[in-house]
Amino acid sequence: MPTTLTLKNIPDDLYDRLKRSAASHRRSLNSEAIVCLESILIPMRTDPAERLASARELRAALSSERFPTEEIDAMKREWRP
Repeated sequence: MPTTLTLKNIPDDLYDRLKRSAASHRRSLNSEAIVCLESILIPMRTDPAERLASARELRAALSSERFPTEEIDAMKREWRP
């Protein structure tokens, strides 16, 4: 069941930005505020395959000369019991 929320003491510049954003998206202030809250508070669901592909791209972009595997493994072992 939807609940009503009242916001007080919103800074003028924040209110103006919300109002402009609502207008540009053709939404009411209320709808724009809900969309903004949802975008921050509801985690985005990322497909595990997409996340893995992204990690592999990042890894491939790193120079192996700069981060030798042996050094990385030694550093990891250094801080483990």
